[in-house]
Amino acid sequence: MARIGFIGLGNMGRGMAANLARKGESLVVHDVVEAPVRALVELGARAMPTAAELAAESDIVFTMLPTTASVAEVVGGANGVLAHARKGTIIVDMSTIDPLVTDRLAADAAARGIGFADAPVGRLASHAAKGESLFMVGAAPDVFARIKPLLEKMGTTIHHCGGAGTGMRTKLVNNYLAIISCQLNAEAVALSQRFGLDLAKTLEVIHGTTATNGQLKIAWPSKVLAGDTAPGFTIDLAHKDLTLIVEAANATKVPVPIAAVAREAFSSARSSGHAEKDFSAMVDVLCDNAGIPRPRLN
Repeated sequence: MARIGFIGLGNMGRGMAANLARKGESLVVHDVVEAPVRALVELGARAMPTAAELAAESDIVFTMLPTTASVAEVVGGANGVLAHARKGTIIVDMSTIDPLVTDRLAADAAARGIGFADAPVGRLASHAAKGESLFMVGAAPDVFARIKPLLEKMGTTIHHCGGAGTGMRTKLVNNYLAIISCQLNAEAVALSQRFGLDLAKTLEVIHGTTATNGQLKIAWPSKVLAGDTAPGFTIDLAHKDLTLIVEAANATKVPVPIAAVAREAFSSARSSGHAEKDFSAMVDVLCDNAGIPRPRLN
């Protein structure tokens, strides 16, 4: 049985690692926060004090970390995974980061005889906890074949997007549309409320035309329009991803003015104390600023 390492037990990582443990994998885990490590140990995992020690004992290492800098250090730093993994190990980074850093880590791994995959995650922490994540995987075919059975224990939908780096870039394209839709919806719904329109009837009209979208039709009725702004995907994370999108687009000379404007709207929401709310709460932020009653369906 392959020995599996998992680094990063935050909202997403903890659920995914827990599914591996429950489904019989030999798992070692590491995180700078003790509580999720203890929870995984209770499920049968072994705790490792450092990423370097975890790498030395693992055949496949998963990372799920919050920022580009943290991935660069944990995977590529002097005391990181690459420096201590054995030849033939596979590293699977499931974070959402700068794709140019993904490219560099993949090249460094290849030079050491180590396999590399980027497998950023679609869907929310609630899906991760239930083993229902979606993965966008960038990997060589042989690497993908080795990690696919493990991804199947953590998710229900797995897309092999191409070679290393393609998973990360697919995630940025997907999140571009998801986050931009959120901002567009916020402005449209705020406008409808300023006009004094019935919200339910307005949504009924929208959902019968090509103006509708998944955020407004599927997510919002159970989130902000029901008064629930507890985070599934925070305004802070949405701002982080928009920053990655703008910077990645700039690096490839693709103008994305809508993304740039939306990023500033999310930046304003962060600075006014809304960073940890669900990103659907952008409509509440906009309405509060404009003196419009917050839209609710009940």
